[in-house]
Amino acid sequence: MSGTARDKLGRLEAATLDELMAAFPAEWRVVGEELVAATSTGSPAALEAFVVRRRDAAARYRERIESSHGNPEVIAAALPHLAAARLARLAVQRTLLAAATGQGEGPIRFGRWSGGLVQRLLFERGLTRRPVPIRAFRLLWPLVTQKRLLMPLVQPKGIYCFYSRELVRALAALVAGRPALEIAAGDGTLSRFLISEGVAITATDDQSWRHAIAYPDGVTRLDAVAALSRHAPRAVICSFPPPGNRFERRVFATPSVELYVVVTTRHRFAAGDWKSYEEQKAFDWGEDEALSRLVLPPELDPAVLVFRRR
Repeated sequence: MSGTARDKLGRLEAATLDELMAAFPAEWRVVGEELVAATSTGSPAALEAFVVRRRDAAARYRERIESSHGNPEVIAAALPHLAAARLARLAVQRTLLAAATGQGEGPIRFGRWSGGLVQRLLFERGLTRRPVPIRAFRLLWPLVTQKRLLMPLVQPKGIYCFYSRELVRALAALVAGRPALEIAAGDGTLSRFLISEGVAITATDDQSWRHAIAYPDGVTRLDAVAALSRHAPRAVICSFPPPGNRFERRVFATPSVELYVVVTTRHRFAAGDWKSYEEQKAFDWGEDEALSRLVLPPELDPAVLVFRRR
C-alpha cells in the first residue's frame, strides 16, 4: 500500500469522535440513530452487537483496499464505511465513559488520593509503566476510589492495560527460549519487560499512533505483516490488538509460528480479531484463566488467549 493510502487510513484511525462527526455527517446521522436504538435496550450485548455489526460491514471495504494495493478511488469509496465503523466504536466508548464517570465531556482527572496511589502502583515515572507486583496491587488497588477513571485517562496515550510482574514471568516461561516477535507493540512496554526476563523478543509497530505515543528506539517501525515476513518468529505476542484488525490472520498463516499469545479483553468488540481466532484451523487455542487474572486492572475483564500449533 502506498504511503499516501496509509496516511489517509492513519488519519481516519487517529481522528476523534467529534472530528469524525464533522467530517462524515451523513454517516453519523445513521450511526447515531443506531446507537440510540442500542442504548435504549439497556443491554451491554446490544451495544456490542451494534459495534460488531458496523465493524463487519466495514471489513469488506478494507479487503477491497488491500486487494487494490491502495488505489485512491477504492479508498475514497471505502472511507465513509470505515468512518461509520469507527464512529460506532468511539460513540460506544463515550457512552460507556459517561456511564462510568458521570460525564462524557470535559477534562477527567484523578483526585490527589487516587492519583497518588495509581502513580506509585502502576508507573515508574510519568506514563512509563512498571511491572506491578501482584501482592502490592491487591493490597493497594481497593484503596483507589476512582478506579473507573484509570483507563479513560490512559487509553488516549496508547495504554490499554497494565502487566503484573507475575504475568511477565509467566509469559517468559511460556515462550520458553523461542525467538519471539511482538506485533502492534505500541511503546514496547511488554517487550521491555520480557527482555528483562531474558526473552529474545523484537518489538514492532507501524507507528501510526505517533500523534499520541512516543515510540522508543527499541520499537522497530514495521507493520505486523512485514514484521512476520522479515523475522519468521517461532513465538508471537500481541497485546490488545485493534478490534477487527486485518493482520492477526497472517500470524496463523506464518509457517514458522509455533505459539501465539494475545493479551486482550473478553469484550470482543473492544479488541482482537475474534473471527479469525475461531476460523483458523492450524492452532489449538483457548483462554488461560490463570494468566488472565494477572493482567491489570481486573475491571477490563482481561483474557489471555494462547494458540499452539497442532
